[in-house]
Amino acid sequence: MWPLDYCQVQWFSENAVCVHRIWSWVYPTRPFMTFRVLGLAEPLLRAVDGEGYTTPTPIQSQAIPHVLAAHDLLGCAQTGTGKTAAFALPTLHRLMQGKPASKGRRPIRALVLSPTRELASQIGESFQTYSRHTTLRQAVIYGGVGQYAQTQALQQGIDVLIATPGRLFDLMNQGFVHLDSIEIFVLDEADRMLDMGFMPDVRRIIAKLPPQRQTLLFSATMPEAIAHLASSILRDPVRIQIAPVKATTELVRQSVFFVPRQRKIQFLSEYLSKQAISRALVFTRTKHGADRVARQLKRVGISADAIHGDKSQTARQRALGDFKSNRTGVLVATDIAARGIDVDGISHVLNFDLPREAETYIHRIGRTGRAGARGVAISLCDDEEREYLRAIEQLTGRRVPIEQGFGAIAPRASVVQPQKRGGVPQKRKRVRRDKVHAL
Repeated sequence: MWPLDYCQVQWFSENAVCVHRIWSWVYPTRPFMTFRVLGLAEPLLRAVDGEGYTTPTPIQSQAIPHVLAAHDLLGCAQTGTGKTAAFALPTLHRLMQGKPASKGRRPIRALVLSPTRELASQIGESFQTYSRHTTLRQAVIYGGVGQYAQTQALQQGIDVLIATPGRLFDLMNQGFVHLDSIEIFVLDEADRMLDMGFMPDVRRIIAKLPPQRQTLLFSATMPEAIAHLASSILRDPVRIQIAPVKATTELVRQSVFFVPRQRKIQFLSEYLSKQAISRALVFTRTKHGADRVARQLKRVGISADAIHGDKSQTARQRALGDFKSNRTGVLVATDIAARGIDVDGISHVLNFDLPREAETYIHRIGRTGRAGARGVAISLCDDEEREYLRAIEQLTGRRVPIEQGFGAIAPRASVVQPQKRGGVPQKRKRVRRDKVHAL
């Protein structure tokens, strides 16, 4: 496809749906837009081609032109949308176009803040992959491990720093990190930063950044606190929203089984043993619960491991590496730990515990059904979790189909709610338990 200038690319991205339909009708075998169209430097395009990527995702096609044009950006996008490449590729392009330091140690010119160690590591891997044909250097720093190797990398000089807030602020106080040369600042997963209590450190770090910089903020959701932060650090930003939070992917087949809490482990073991599952991610509400589920699955011969915040960094990386390489078929995780998991080919997501926040359900099932593949999302619901199920159905605007089998029980009449137009359940008066049994 021919090269386009910035204005043309912007018009294409804003009218992508209509143009894509016309393009597919005229040229059914040719991609609508390629990375080459976006104007990225040739070394970056070689790296992208080497990974087998040809067509940018919606957030990539919309965000990259604006980042290349040095605009601040506010992106609301969920996991699995290609968000990392949307900021990594144009950031590397801009650093390549700039003038590196002529003498002395390289100053840090781009900073990416990430809430978890796993996500920071995966962002670092993406930067390393995309910059393989350039002279740019990057380093990843996070807590939970010794700092010696990290400080050695910093002292050798880097262009891009990917960090978690706590370890970064610690190394800044020790004098190992100086942010006075930052040109591009990326705040990724801002809502998770808020959930994990990192906002005080984030604000202290932002206060040390040069006022003249480009700032990119990405968040899966936009609570009031994040909106306020965005308004304080972004200058006339371009706003991009991909996959609104109330939409769940049509490629994911969702269902719910009503299972008493004391029978959930038995149900999960039987389900995993009898279904054709290539790679499964199981969510629990607590760290102790993740360990217990993984331990009991191992007892019945299912290859499983747990990942959560109380695990050492070495144990977490080993569990994630085994899961990626298919040495472990089932990974049991808490929500915070799973936010950094970016693994292709997850065929099943199983909610052993339903989340208390309905939006978390969206993030969970978004781990499957990626890149055009179909996925399955199963939820196990006990009596105490039925209110969480109702909240999920109200948020998504649709009923989660009920299934039976594997020891699941039929739902009580009090749970089946009437539906109003639009598919959102209506509130119904509570039915007394003795009356339900009499029905």
